[in-house]
Amino acid sequence: MPKIYSVEIGGRDLYFETGHLAQQASGSVLVRYGENAVLVTAVMSDTVREGIDFLPLTVDYMERAYAAGRVPGSFFRREIGRPSEKETLTSRLIDRPMRPLFPKGVVNEIQIIATVLSGDMEIDPDVVAVNGAAAALAISDIPFNGPVAAVRVGKIDGQLVVNPTNSQLKESTLNLTVAGAPQGLVMVEAGAQMVQEEEVLEALFFAQEQLKPILELIQRMAQEIGRPTRQLPEPPDNSELRQKIDDLGRDKILAAMTQPEKEARHLAMDQVKQDILAALGPEVEGREKEAKGLISEVKKKVVRNMMLTEQRRIDGRGFSDVRTITGEVGLLSRTHGSAVFTRGETQALAVTTLGTPSDEQKIETLVGETFKAFMLHYNFPPYSVGETRMIRGPGRREIGHGALAERAIAQVLPSAEEFPYTIRIVSEILSSNGSSSMATICGASMALMDAGVPIKAAVAGVAMGLIKEDDRVAVLSDILGDEDSIGDMDFKVAGTSQGITALQMDIKMTGLTREIMGQALTQARESRLHILGKMAETIAAPSATLKEHAPKIIVLKINPDKIRDVIGPGGKMIKKIVAATGVKMDVEDDGSIHISSSDQTAADEAIRMINEITAEAEIGATYRGVVKKLMDFGAFVEILPGTDGLVHISEMDHRRVKTVDEICKEGDVMMVKVLDVDRQGKIRLSRKALIPNDNPQPDESDRRGGREQKKRPE
Repeated sequence: MPKIYSVEIGGRDLYFETGHLAQQASGSVLVRYGENAVLVTAVMSDTVREGIDFLPLTVDYMERAYAAGRVPGSFFRREIGRPSEKETLTSRLIDRPMRPLFPKGVVNEIQIIATVLSGDMEIDPDVVAVNGAAAALAISDIPFNGPVAAVRVGKIDGQLVVNPTNSQLKESTLNLTVAGAPQGLVMVEAGAQMVQEEEVLEALFFAQEQLKPILELIQRMAQEIGRPTRQLPEPPDNSELRQKIDDLGRDKILAAMTQPEKEARHLAMDQVKQDILAALGPEVEGREKEAKGLISEVKKKVVRNMMLTEQRRIDGRGFSDVRTITGEVGLLSRTHGSAVFTRGETQALAVTTLGTPSDEQKIETLVGETFKAFMLHYNFPPYSVGETRMIRGPGRREIGHGALAERAIAQVLPSAEEFPYTIRIVSEILSSNGSSSMATICGASMALMDAGVPIKAAVAGVAMGLIKEDDRVAVLSDILGDEDSIGDMDFKVAGTSQGITALQMDIKMTGLTREIMGQALTQARESRLHILGKMAETIAAPSATLKEHAPKIIVLKINPDKIRDVIGPGGKMIKKIVAATGVKMDVEDDGSIHISSSDQTAADEAIRMINEITAEAEIGATYRGVVKKLMDFGAFVEILPGTDGLVHISEMDHRRVKTVDEICKEGDVMMVKVLDVDRQGKIRLSRKALIPNDNPQPDESDRRGGREQKKRPE
């Protein structure tokens, strides 16, 4: 029988409905919040995937066009196979808090699918889907150390708001998505308008309080309707083998892992593994994979102990030290802006391309078509880590890292009025040893300045790590890849000297206190300021001019009623201007015309042509017009392209004109003066006002006087 649970969050009821839809799934929940309805299912296969040492979890979030009463805009009028960027990012948003909570040793395929069946135009369904996934796992028979829950937090007029609407987020200085379990926060994703560290701390622990009622409800669901958890096979007892590996390899592992360079470190560690396996001999025959896994566990234990006991890192740095930084701009002559940012063994090449408004990215979403004028794309080729693999387009990790960097940079970009360009940045990771997404942010900031984009401030990012055992805590700045894999928290912070613009956090531990979090944020700020100082040594402010090959955009503002004249029938006029000048033109409904060209002379000619088309008659002005049509009462003369006025027959000449064709015929050029423009836009012209009066006629009083004088003698 269907059963419904509910809890109030942010002034709205969050409903979980079970026992109605998708009953063959291991766990199935229909979640409603506002007008959102998201069906989330969780399924675990019955068979074990042999030979793997990772959790085979896949998460797919899917938005259906029918959820918003729309027909897909694709050629096939159906959802295409490749997920959108929004779907990919939301799939990651669901995956990241769930993955650490599965018990170690689960090697059955697990799949979570979240399908948006009804979409609310004001409330993003992503957080709804995270809660649905948590509930579906909680009531299923899948082993899961939950529950987990998620909320979004905004800050509007200085007040923290839980689950703000899309309209409210436009006014918010903070957009923070937080997932947590009863034991503490698990995942954080945020964008911010240069907020202070204390504001972020306040928002995080505000979110933690808001999560509690959802967590309590999911726990109650698990107790009341949850299926018995599937029992996993007991892992073999390998404590004896682990101890032997520890005895044989502890010192060798420590020596290998303190090699400062990544390649030397990995080569040394590979040799240590071979030496340990050789020393164990027949004891590990057929158990090589298990033994290698235990070696990795011992390595993690040895390195963590070194850091906590000796206060020493893998490459010899102090906990707050940042690796050596170098920068270079203007590397590529043909591009609009370029920069290379190198930090230790991590190197990013960022390239800025400037485009016109027509280059904006068109995105089809549940709320309809939207347009994006800023894009940041992150590429992670295999050579960056000395590997070979097939290149099949960006994966979820690349899309996620690009979105994080884009969120960090977007906060400092100028408005469309200040800088009417579409901006695309591509980050090519040339070498990677930790924190490549943060190197992307630094490189992107420098490439924008090299391109002459008037950003509000430079942006830098740093990846932080945390190791905690009992009361011993180590907060690490600018972590290496090897430090990331052994730590308890991966914590990325980006921002300017004024404050934070983006934040991403994945937590694999419990007991994260406000004090520890505050220490990490403070240390991250110090590192960020250090990096910004190093960047400023390369480029301190945006270039005063755009590069030679960058398009120059000029914005004209015309009367919106004149748009049809500029475009012309079937686009005839705008095509004529483009063909004659080679410029690119974009016409907006508000009368804004964007003219882009790398040739200033061509742009000036296009402006002249547009001004001719859109010019309006001025009273008292003189024009060289062309007679377009003759009427009994006068002639219509075109004084501007598409603009006619009437020269009445009485304004043709100083003498009396019997017929219009005495003065002109169609096609004649005529100099005319504008006498008046009425409220309807009708223009009254005069030829007479511009020609000399050789035979002035007596005025009416003179004519009357003359007649009277003739009568008197009679």
